[in-house]
Amino acid sequence: MQQQFPQIRSTRGGWAVLAASASVLLAACGGGSGGNSASEAQAVPVALSEATLVVPAETLPAAAATMLAEPAFHVAPVLLEEPDDLDESDNAASASIKPHVQAVPSEQAAMATRHLTVDALQTARRMQPRMTLPLNPDGSVAPLAASTAVSTYTPAQIRAAYGLPALPAAGAALSAAQAAQLGAGQTIYIVDAQHDPNVVAELNAFNQKFGLPACTSRTIAAGTALPLAAASTSGCEFAVAYSSASGTLTNTAPAYDSGWATEITLDVQWAHATAPLARIVLIEAPDASLNSLIGAVRLANTMGPGVVSMSFGANEGSWTSSVDAAFTGAGMSYLAATGDSGAAVSWPAVSANVLAVGGTSLTYTGSGARRETGWSGTGGGVSAYVPTPAYQKSAVPGVGGLASRGVADVAFNADPATGQFVAVIQPGSSAVNWISAGGTSLSTPQWAGLVAVANAMRAQAGKPALGAPHIALYGQIGAIPGSYAAAFADVTTGADGSCASCTARTGYDHLTGLGTPNAAALLSALGGSSASAPPTAPVVTAAAISGKVGTPLSFSVTVSAANPVTYTLSGAPSGMSINTSGVVSWASPVAGSYAVTVVARDSKTALSGQAVYSVKIDPPTAPTVASASINATAGTPLSFNVAVTASNAVSYTLAGAPTGMTISTSGVLSWANPLVGSYTVTVRAKDSKTGLTGQGVIKLTVAAPVAGPVIKAPPLTGVAGVPLSGTISVSNPSGQSLSVTITGIPMGVTLALSGQSILLNWARPVTGGYTLTITAKDASGKTAQVTMPITITAK
Repeated sequence: MQQQFPQIRSTRGGWAVLAASASVLLAACGGGSGGNSASEAQAVPVALSEATLVVPAETLPAAAATMLAEPAFHVAPVLLEEPDDLDESDNAASASIKPHVQAVPSEQAAMATRHLTVDALQTARRMQPRMTLPLNPDGSVAPLAASTAVSTYTPAQIRAAYGLPALPAAGAALSAAQAAQLGAGQTIYIVDAQHDPNVVAELNAFNQKFGLPACTSRTIAAGTALPLAAASTSGCEFAVAYSSASGTLTNTAPAYDSGWATEITLDVQWAHATAPLARIVLIEAPDASLNSLIGAVRLANTMGPGVVSMSFGANEGSWTSSVDAAFTGAGMSYLAATGDSGAAVSWPAVSANVLAVGGTSLTYTGSGARRETGWSGTGGGVSAYVPTPAYQKSAVPGVGGLASRGVADVAFNADPATGQFVAVIQPGSSAVNWISAGGTSLSTPQWAGLVAVANAMRAQAGKPALGAPHIALYGQIGAIPGSYAAAFADVTTGADGSCASCTARTGYDHLTGLGTPNAAALLSALGGSSASAPPTAPVVTAAAISGKVGTPLSFSVTVSAANPVTYTLSGAPSGMSINTSGVVSWASPVAGSYAVTVVARDSKTALSGQAVYSVKIDPPTAPTVASASINATAGTPLSFNVAVTASNAVSYTLAGAPTGMTISTSGVLSWANPLVGSYTVTVRAKDSKTGLTGQGVIKLTVAAPVAGPVIKAPPLTGVAGVPLSGTISVSNPSGQSLSVTITGIPMGVTLALSGQSILLNWARPVTGGYTLTITAKDASGKTAQVTMPITITAK
């Protein structure tokens, strides 16, 4: 039989017995006191090889390319009742009434609103009873965290609250000017990840319920000639395009994801509600990696002029500027959500070429002025990587003194507690579910719709598209007090964190930027304004650049300018040049320090700006080989990675190596059958391009194999009924922990641990002969086994 042991742990750190069948775990720690037990040992970090990669311009570094962006939507934790039919026959009927208010069951009030989907809400509703709660007397609703009800707005109510033109009656003939106020002739690109198989049916349900213009729909097949034909000036078109990771059209739809599908349908419905006659092209990236999403943006650029809406984000990084060129397409405007987790700066909103859209909590009762406060979930802050763009060096209150790019630029309703209706149809179903959606995901496509309408109005006036709208918003509108007050509602209350700049204030702030749109005045200003601000010279940002002899040098110049610029260099060494995109190249750098002046000249105004780039080219350096001391055991194969730092590939040689030791082309030192002794081996690494050689010394000690466990278990004799005791000693010269198993233990025998011994006690021996089998095994697999006879006589 096998003896079951109680769990025992030595407080002196030398031994431990664990209750696991009949096993005794012995952990030798080389000392009787003050040592750490084996259970307290920590893992030794594994040294990883290190490599330096040169990332091509306008390409994400590998680590950033695989980062996943997240959609920026929130959903109130309740499935809404179906909206009434007021707007089906009269699309402005709900504009003058209060928003729909619905109670949140108390059991669902604690549900996180971020990325909440219909799946989760349906599960919660099946489990909980319905509740009702009236709206506050003034029509307002408190933020969701402190409320048991949510307010939800229709398209007509949002248009009325923000001063968008009222929708014409269904079937009414429109003039060209009226069609322009609905975005006719413009294209809005919705860039999202994954796939929503029901997006067309959801848009149709949304349009029918709220009396919005219906849209023709199609899928843009791979091989379609790009750019697309001009958008219709008389009706809504909706198209879906599937993007490959590299930004080309494909016929393969991405996989379905409930979260991204919610984001997709939210974006499409509210971009359409804001610009009902604009063409909407949904571009679905194959996955949510930054590489794939940038590919989808580049696909939009090839499809032709338009407004790109990006309701997603990822943490900004030093790589941000490497893909800024994706946001510089001709005739393109780019907008992105600032995020939905409170004060933080996210990409792509942080790009100086992207309009960053924050969020508010809205109160509107159907008449009078709307009231707004900064939404607690909205993102915003100061970039750690993007310099202050020229347009944020304006006279707008609160903008002056920004240390770097400030986010947000503008805002719109985004609180799911003051949300907006969205129709959602689950895969495999035709039933329409209604949710109260929010997040800066909601504010972004609506601002995209505003920009599309402004571009339509500009086209009617014979003016070019806005492109990047920052200069007009900050310079021509924000910097002029009267224009600012007319075009924007300055949101001055609310907070999205506890930092000093996390509170809304007069003028520009990080929650809401310049504020929310007074659409009529804003569209009038944008629709009649030039795309450029009063002429300002390009701003070139100085920088310090490092390089090495023999390694081609390439870096991008940072320039903020209202128009395209041309570049020239002054004081550049022979062989250095700059291309039309502002990329400086030097194929064969020469050692030395250089002060190179980069001049950027505005192609329209002829104004120029310049800055000095300090370029330092270091002479070639020999490879560095790290010395090391390593231990091995005779007869056990040795393998060791030599650590080398070098600018180029290297070749290896050994000096003083014992017979049988080799080094591979990748720097792996090997010895199949090490012999006992001490060795000093010199490893030399030769640079394949410069011929320079570095070396390091490897000190190797090969020890003889350590013997396995040792067991001492002397025989025991005793007399029946007379207490018997004995000692089993177990040791291991290697110092490794031991697992000891004892079988054949008679009934009544107890075992206890004392130091490095196991004490055997038998209080009432029984006549007979017994044999204990004791097996010890160390961590390397070495074992030892002995038997211990026990003889008990009658007297």
